[in-house]
Order: sequence, then structure tokens, then C-alpha cells
Amino acid sequence: MRHAHRVEVVRAAEAELMARLPEGTLMQRAATGLAVTCARLLTRRRGRVYGSRVVVLAGSGDNGGDALYAGAELARRGARVTAVLLAPGWAHGGGLAALRAARGRVVVEQEVGLADFSCADLVLDGIVGIGGRGGLRPEAEPYARATRTGTVVAVDVPSGVDADTGEVAGAALRADVTVCFGTYKPGLLIDPGASYAGAVQLVGIGLELPPAGVVALQHADVADLLPVPGGESDKYRRGVVGVAAGSARYPGAALLAVAGALRGGAGAVRYVGTAAEEVVRRFPEALVTEGGPAGAGRVQAWVVGPGGGEGAGRALAEALAADVPVLVDADGLTELARLGPGALAGRTAPTLLTPHTGEAARLLAGAGAGAGGEGGTRSEQTRPPAADELAAARLATARRLAAAYRATVLLKGSTTVVADPSGAVRVNPTGTAWLATAGSGDVLAGLAGSLLAAGLSAPDAAAVAAYLHGLAARHTAAVPGAPVTASEVAAALPAAWNDVRAGAAPEPRSGRPGGTGR
Repeated sequence: MRHAHRVEVVRAAEAELMARLPEGTLMQRAATGLAVTCARLLTRRRGRVYGSRVVVLAGSGDNGGDALYAGAELARRGARVTAVLLAPGWAHGGGLAALRAARGRVVVEQEVGLADFSCADLVLDGIVGIGGRGGLRPEAEPYARATRTGTVVAVDVPSGVDADTGEVAGAALRADVTVCFGTYKPGLLIDPGASYAGAVQLVGIGLELPPAGVVALQHADVADLLPVPGGESDKYRRGVVGVAAGSARYPGAALLAVAGALRGGAGAVRYVGTAAEEVVRRFPEALVTEGGPAGAGRVQAWVVGPGGGEGAGRALAEALAADVPVLVDADGLTELARLGPGALAGRTAPTLLTPHTGEAARLLAGAGAGAGGEGGTRSEQTRPPAADELAAARLATARRLAAAYRATVLLKGSTTVVADPSGAVRVNPTGTAWLATAGSGDVLAGLAGSLLAAGLSAPDAAAVAAYLHGLAARHTAAVPGAPVTASEVAAALPAAWNDVRAGAAPEPRSGRPGGTGR
């Protein structure tokens, strides 16, 4: 599991450790780990470090110091290192002295720095550290726009990316690799910041940290959560998931939700809705009941809303009245947004909401939460939030929704974020942009609902479903990176399940997390 901590938590842990160590030890640990990674990248690119052209973009403070000390180590190995000082009067004195002692070159003229930047084999981005807020300052902005031919390595976080949230408020320098120290930072795992981070590599520096508020599951974590039948299991003991989905206009949503549910670990799938004939024809193992959820018989969880059309309101009300976990998706979310959080008041069983950002905007408007949130002005608080604003602040959006509705939220999109009402967050590290295709969200809803019925908690079911869903998308295409369909994703879920159980590592991608169906 990858653990990510807020900046204030990291700072406190650093201060505690530095009080017990000789001065400068922590920075040397970070710089050495950074230099080792850079040397490896240069060797892969050019066959050796000696003679490589390296540019260090050094801002003020410790982040620039880390970069300067790492540049000095590379210079001692024969690299031609140039440090470009973006805050000449505030450059880290010890790092600057070390670079000069290693015969590194130092420039303050930005025209010269930009020319070196464009032709360097490797660039160390030490402009702004984890405490930075907002976009790059004017003197640094040209580097975000400049053409580069070499590998850009960010020091702890790409400059211009908010380390706590992943938000990018202005210009930011896109990295190919980010070397982070001590722990992951939430902004490296969540878009839009994750899209600037490239491959993320962790360097341990000995920090003692509390439990993380943001985590990303890995194969072993998911394998531990997968429901596995025992010798005494039968279909009812394994759980029955009810699916209320589909309509005359969207019969395919029912088929896709059932397809996902059948591959989610529950012992049986009970379908209610207008597409019963199509469901039985395609999936004879499904149990079909006329009417709505109230008359369907015993289930251990409900999935309500995919393609539900005008009948979604009735199905939602009947499912919520049952004392079992309920997953609400698509048209069910539209109905819930109309009713507001009061529709969930008094429920003791878990509720899982699976919106994309457009649906999240409607849900927040239904809860009376405008774009400004708690800290906004009166006019901001009454203004309905826009989907693009929520997408740019995915972490905050998921937490706001979970708190407003007192439910677990799986926020779909370029990074899938799962938040529970306590504020704990799980970020999906699989996924692919190809999952932004019609019907993939229906498959995800059925899969997550089945995991709920099999006994997983709402946060576990959501995180495991997103992980398997993203992994399945990688199995579908004959050629990696080719388009996929929702039906193909559903069919590939057993292969994803087997991958996780076998402990095989996922295919390498960019090192950044990914999304699920929208």
C-alpha cells in the first residue's frame, strides 16, 4: 500500500527526526537518494553519467538545497552540471557551496538557463518544494513552456503542484519522474497533479509517521480483501446482490450492471426492472423478479440507478428502505440530488455513491454546498458548483460529498477517489483513460455492489472494484493502449481477479494513478 501524508504531518516528522540527528543529515539522505535515481536515469539514457549535461533549477529553501547537493554528487561523477538560480539571494548556501566545490557551473541569467534547460540530458526541478502554493512565479514560468529534450526529475513534488491536494492553480513544470522523500504526498497520486508527476519513486529518509489519510492499494492489499468461498459456502451465504437498473431507453445498462455483478464475488444476482427478458436471455444464471426492490426477496446489497430512467426514484426509495448496503449510481444519483442528504437520514446500513463530477455537482447543489464550500462567500456558497471546478479539486470534492451525505463516495474520473465520511481516502492506481466510454460505469456499479453483498465494507468494496475495473481494462485490448468497450471490460474481470490473486504486478504505465468509467 502506498501511504500519502499531508505537508504539515511531514514537516512535524522531519522536525522530530532532525532534532535527533547531526545537522544536515536529513538533507544529505534526501540528496543522496535523489542523486542515485538521477544517475540511474542518465545511465539508462546515455550509458553513463560522465559527460552528461545536467541542469539544476534551484529555488529558495531546502528543496533547492536538495537539488543542489544532488547536482554536486552528479558533478563528482563527471556530469557537466549547471545550476540556474531562480532566487539568487535565497539559494541554499551549503548546497551552493557543495556544487561549486564539485566544479559545477552557476548562472543567474535566465536566458542562459533556458538555453541550457532545452538541451540538457537531465533537469532537476528544485524550484518549489512541498510547501509551495499556487502556480509558478513569473521568473519560473518560462521553464514550464520551454521545449526540452531531456528527462525532468521533480524534487519531492513538481513545481506548481499543490502537494496536499494535487491542484494546479497556474503554470507548473511537468516531470517525467518525481522523487519524493519519506512518504508519498497526496498531490502525487491525484489528478491534475498526478499527471504532472510522471513515475513516482519513494526515497526513505527515516521518518516516523502516523497513519496516512490518503492511500493507494496495491495487488497484495486487494488480494487480501477479495471474497473467497469456503467449503461450507452456498450461493446465499456468499451473498445475493440485487440490481435495479435499465429502462426502455437504456436496456443495455441493465445487462452491463448484471455483467459486473456476476463477476464480483457474490453467490447470486437478483435483477428487477424492465429489461428482465434481455437479462435472462444474456445471463440465464441471473434471478429475475417482477416489480421493484421491495418485492424482490432477500438480498445482501442493492445496486440502484444505472440507466434507470423515470423508474429510478421508486427503485431508490424501496432500496433505501431496506436494511442492507445500497450503491447509488447514475439516474439514482440524479434522484438523490433532488431529495438531498435527508433521503439517507436514519439509515444504519452503508450507502455507496458512485458519481462522476457532473453528478457530484448536482449532489453538492442538492446538499446546499456551493462552489465556495465552508470558506466561500455567501454568493459563492449559493452558486451551484461547476463540474470542471470539482474535477480540479478531486480530493476536496470527494470528501465534501462524503461528509454532506454521510456516505462513502467513489468519485469517478481521471483519478478515481474513494472517500468515507471520516475523511479517509483511497486513490485508485490502475485505470486508464479508455474507461471513459459508455457503460463502463454500469459495470463498475455492478461489480462494487456484488462486493458489498459478499461482505466487504463500503470503502473496501469501492476501492477493490475500482482496482479490478481498471486492471480489467488493460486486459481487454489486443494491442495495449487501444480503445475498449464496457462489455470487454466486464468479460476481462476474471483475468484481473486472477492477476491479483496470483500476485502478478500490473503492467507498467506512467507510474501515476488512473481513473474508472465516467
